[in-house]
Amino acid sequence: MDFSRRRTGFLLSIALFQASASVLLTVQVAVAQTSNDERRQRHSEGYCAMYDICGERSDGKVVNCPYGSPAVKPDELLSSKIQSLCPTITGNVCCTKAQFDTLRSQVQQAIPFLVGCPACLRNFLNLFCELTCSPNQSLFINVTSISKIKNNSTVDGIDFFITDDFGEGLYESCKDVKFGTMNTRALEFIGAGAKNFKEWFAFIGRRAPNNMPGSPYAIQFLPTVPESSGMKPMNVSTYSCRDVSLGCSCGDCPSSPVCSNTAISTSNKAATCSVQIGSLKAKCVDLALAILYIVLVSMFFGWGVFHRTRKRSRSFRMKPFTDAAEGGESHSLSRQKADNLPMQRLEGANQSSTGVQLSVVQGYMSDFYRKYGLWVARHPTLVLSLSVGMVLVLCLGLVRFKVETRPEKLWVGPGSKAAEEKRFFDSNLAPFYRIEQLILATIPDALNGKSPSIVTEENIKLLFEIQKKIDGIRANYSGSMISLTDICMKPMGEDCATQSVIQYFKMDPSYDADDRLEHVNYCFQHYTSAESCMSAFKAPVDPSTVLGGFSGSNYTEASAFIVTYPVNNALDKEGNETQKAVAWEKAFVQLAKDELLPMVQSRNLTFSFSSESSIEEELKRESTADAITILISYLVMFAYISLTLGDTPRLSSFYISSK
Repeated sequence: MDFSRRRTGFLLSIALFQASASVLLTVQVAVAQTSNDERRQRHSEGYCAMYDICGERSDGKVVNCPYGSPAVKPDELLSSKIQSLCPTITGNVCCTKAQFDTLRSQVQQAIPFLVGCPACLRNFLNLFCELTCSPNQSLFINVTSISKIKNNSTVDGIDFFITDDFGEGLYESCKDVKFGTMNTRALEFIGAGAKNFKEWFAFIGRRAPNNMPGSPYAIQFLPTVPESSGMKPMNVSTYSCRDVSLGCSCGDCPSSPVCSNTAISTSNKAATCSVQIGSLKAKCVDLALAILYIVLVSMFFGWGVFHRTRKRSRSFRMKPFTDAAEGGESHSLSRQKADNLPMQRLEGANQSSTGVQLSVVQGYMSDFYRKYGLWVARHPTLVLSLSVGMVLVLCLGLVRFKVETRPEKLWVGPGSKAAEEKRFFDSNLAPFYRIEQLILATIPDALNGKSPSIVTEENIKLLFEIQKKIDGIRANYSGSMISLTDICMKPMGEDCATQSVIQYFKMDPSYDADDRLEHVNYCFQHYTSAESCMSAFKAPVDPSTVLGGFSGSNYTEASAFIVTYPVNNALDKEGNETQKAVAWEKAFVQLAKDELLPMVQSRNLTFSFSSESSIEEELKRESTADAITILISYLVMFAYISLTLGDTPRLSSFYISSK
């Protein structure tokens, strides 16, 4: 009995201990969870909502860590890199070097589409700079979803609070920007053809499926923050494409003041001075310069006439005296000229035909060159040796001589604003891609001069045959074989961004092969909306960029196919990446000459082609092609001068009489 009571008491003590431990553990977990939640959800100035990379998805896209601690001061190198891409971000930041490198590599994919308008590009970069690196990130970013990747917590969804003013400013600066290669709106590619900023934000914030371009986590853009949250929407200043200092072209910003056709304001007209002379209207400045020019020319000719008349008058008055006093000397000079003795002519050169003494300077020069000529004639070996030595010394600079054939170096000054901006753009973002192009066109009818349509079943089949040969190009570079897929631009995955009609068939000859003509005509009208018309690289292809010779939107009347291959470019023009592209381009041009040209001409079509290096290669060819012609022309010119500018040539006195 006593043992039973003790046993019961012991079990009760264990139960009470377990209950107490369970309560304490629950309290500790609750406190820890509350602390973590507070750490993740703290929204204050100078705090981050995300920081560093905690994992990557199965397709390789990296995802951020949820982080509720203060922003971190970057080192000088990272700070300078961030400033070059994100000038609005200063001081502490909420991104690591790995995050910034990821940001830069991702925005580089969009830069070719927006580069035509610096205002649009700057606004677009600011959006993602603030999202990634802003030191006040927690004020407008709220992490709403977290997932586990290899036991690490990673961000899976966020709310991005942003003002409508910023969204409207961003969209207005970008809505008309054209993608140069395809001559269509850039938003067709990076905004799914968005009609307003809300549609664009919805596209940007969509969580991308595996192996598809886009955000690795969901982003919900919201204009208003929750009450009493301590947050406030992001509202960085936007740049208008109308800002002349940012240099948006009229095609990318039709509303720019420089593109306006309106008349000059009344105030400007009043400030402009002009003079009406009959039916001719001239500006006051132009008229004043013309009058000044006429006065100066008149004064010059007047002074010349006056001086000549005065000299002639003085000579006329002195003529009787000089004739009487120096008749014998003039007679002697005439005899010397008739005898054609160069040395005597030089000695008598200090006097004019009238016997008037030459000036002191002319006398000294005549005497010096006479003595110099005598010395040269008496020391030919020394003179020739010194001359050859001097020429060789002066030619030492040719060791570093290099013929410049790069068009951007020939046509733009190294110190110009355009060259400086290009260097900054290339070094901080990426150089513009290289372009390889083919153009096939029908031959105009001999009777009416109209070109027939090129959009036929046979011609589409021809494009597939040409593409097969292009894909088969293998260029040898340093022992490795380079193909198009090794160098082409791939903005959305592993497929090249080739601009061609056959992109409507996913670059696959067997895709909808039964009725290609019907399918391509359908895609001409629904290239942005129909999934079946999307290209192999998951983007729409505007018919106006792959067709030519049509009016309006009558694409079926097109008389030309345009095939464009964007190729990656590199900052170092002598580096491996550029040299690989150049090697492939040489093989591409050779294929076009040897095989593609006869193939296309056999179908009664015209064929044109070009590569990025075509202009440079042509400049190199022209630089050397005329060398022989120039050499012969200079030799002929030298012989002509030697024989014609001297006296009548005689074999015995050739070196004396010739020049």
